[in-house]
Amino acid sequence: MSTPPVVNVDIVIVGGGIAGLWLLNDLRNRGYSAILLEATALGSGQTLASQGMIHGGIKYSLAGALSGAAEAIAEMPDHWRRCLRGAGAVDLRRVRVLSDHFYLWSTGAVAGRMTAFLASKAVRGRVETVAADRRPPIFRAAGFSGSLYRLVDLVLDVPSLVAALADTCPDAIYSLAGAATAWTAADSGRLTLDLRTATGTRRLAPAAFVFAAGAGNAGLLATIGAATPAMQRRPLHQVMVRHRYPHALHGHCLGRETTPRLTISSHPAGGGEQVWYLGGTLAEQGVGMAPDALIALARQELAALLPWVELGPARWATLAVERAEPRQPRLLRPDQAFADWVGNGANALVAWPTKLTLCPHLAHSVVERLTLRGITPSGAPVPVLPLPRPALAPTPWETAFGA
Repeated sequence: MSTPPVVNVDIVIVGGGIAGLWLLNDLRNRGYSAILLEATALGSGQTLASQGMIHGGIKYSLAGALSGAAEAIAEMPDHWRRCLRGAGAVDLRRVRVLSDHFYLWSTGAVAGRMTAFLASKAVRGRVETVAADRRPPIFRAAGFSGSLYRLVDLVLDVPSLVAALADTCPDAIYSLAGAATAWTAADSGRLTLDLRTATGTRRLAPAAFVFAAGAGNAGLLATIGAATPAMQRRPLHQVMVRHRYPHALHGHCLGRETTPRLTISSHPAGGGEQVWYLGGTLAEQGVGMAPDALIALARQELAALLPWVELGPARWATLAVERAEPRQPRLLRPDQAFADWVGNGANALVAWPTKLTLCPHLAHSVVERLTLRGITPSGAPVPVLPLPRPALAPTPWETAFGA
């Protein structure tokens, strides 16, 4: 058989979530010839199932001390804010900001436990106490008797983030729908990818592939016969409630655990409605629960933690999510973004951001590893492939409740 024509490009990214899209923008800005391949739709999977939180790690400090995770991501909100102003590594000026802060509130029962820590110099500049006369409307009710803090964290509209990152590189993002793919490896371990379409077969032969497909990385590793880096799945079961309550809420409620008892983010849903997306310990407890049972527990938690809030007629749904991450001892949550070469010596990096907020850190890690291998921008043009552009995936609440 004849060898397919070779398409030369510096980097091929596999996976069109925020991690892959951010990396594509970062690499293109550095002068690399880079393209991205997506198997389904942009943002599908973990990206649009996220709550859009760009946080600095305070939510991982609820035991009363700064953890490794908190220290690793403390600078992330400022990094993202620079990008939102158009002054960072990636231009995010078109992204919609749902909230430029996040609240941390407590019930009266646990208010005293965190007061000293949240007022300490360890978190100075990242947390401030909210006086009663400055509280948002939802916390001005007579029924609220706990403490309220304001964090430097922010919340982004994830669909607008995906669209903004994709629209800056329209010539470099391709859908694999309708294309047959075949990986080959030379004796040296160097990988190439054949794409067979109606117009023929082309062979991608980049200096490096980057697998940024979230849970799909496991299948990619199996396909090329690589055993490492290994992946773990951390399941969650989130709750969505669509309603007409007039006040948005972006916040964590302190409980007795070392993670928030309940996390709420608010997302516009059209028709004067919004969706409250519920996570935190509730989402961890919900793993293995039937949807009706988890919704009943969510109703109970909202009644206990926000008893003055009356949502009125509302629609409820749940979403099972699996966070794909690099494997950790005892399957613990990773502290940092992860990028490393596959274990069989191939020219493929495997990347997991582990958290939305760490996507900039992931891109930095990938560039570091490319540079250490001497993979620098070649000056080659971005190739044109006979493939369509992938669509933007719907949000989980659009799927559950309709647009």
